[in-house]
Amino acid sequence: MKFLVFGAGVLGCNLANNLFRAGKDVTLLARGAWVEEIRSNGLRIKNSLSRRTAVSPVPVAAELSPEDAYDVIFVAVRYTQIETILETLRASRAKTIIFVGNNVRASETAALLPEKNVLFAFTSAAGHRESKYVDSVDLRKITVGPLRDAPSQEELVQKIFSETKYKVAYEPNMEDYLLCHAAFVLPAVFACYKTDGNLKRLKKDNAYLNRLIDANIEGYRAIRNAGHEILPDADKEFEGAAYRKTCFRFFKLMCATVLGKICASDHAMNAVDEMSALNRDMKAFFDSTGAEYPVWQALEAECGRYLS
Repeated sequence: MKFLVFGAGVLGCNLANNLFRAGKDVTLLARGAWVEEIRSNGLRIKNSLSRRTAVSPVPVAAELSPEDAYDVIFVAVRYTQIETILETLRASRAKTIIFVGNNVRASETAALLPEKNVLFAFTSAAGHRESKYVDSVDLRKITVGPLRDAPSQEELVQKIFSETKYKVAYEPNMEDYLLCHAAFVLPAVFACYKTDGNLKRLKKDNAYLNRLIDANIEGYRAIRNAGHEILPDADKEFEGAAYRKTCFRFFKLMCATVLGKICASDHAMNAVDEMSALNRDMKAFFDSTGAEYPVWQALEAECGRYLS
């Protein structure tokens, strides 16, 4: 199989690197000076924790042409950029398109590519890109699958990730998975914007951390009440004390350690447009279902200049 990773941010670079190191026939599509940097010096990925740098001679391209013979295209661009590349994807020879990353309109996205086999994925990598390398942490975990009620893609997913070091979770209902992910992540984004990216300012503010959990629960409640599934399964009892305790520990750790910068604030501060669009579309979903979300709205109002 021949793969293209369309997008050379943190997610795309880590994905291309992992596929390449597993011996896959993969090309990374990049833009601007980043293309020549990778061609000249290889794809350089520095581990944010160990500070070790891995260098891989991943093939790189500057564009996707209709005649390019790829079997699978991983789309690893920002949520706000998806619409701008749909015509290019439609014209490609690839039969399978896998969108990697945030998306709260998965059904609408898939509907715009009716002749393609569309899947969605979320990978556990975070960090930021410098001019000559990617600085990130990659846990090599990926959740991937189609929309609910679509034909099973499990065999294809196993084939794609065979011999890689990824821990693969096949999820047959990625639309609801991504909705739930956004309902969990966006309150953390609000915290990043409230502190101008310095989450350590909140490490002793237990009242605020509990408001983040309240907002997350509002989101989950709206998703459930609209007939969607709460995913992953571990979050199904989101209104219970055990869930709140687990979330509080997570947010506390996020605000007290460097993990908050690596896993939350780096991306939030460098992708304000994406986070604003996700928040806009998540609120549109809440409003369309008649949900109430006062804590969410109050936290959003404290984000200052960041969210429109």
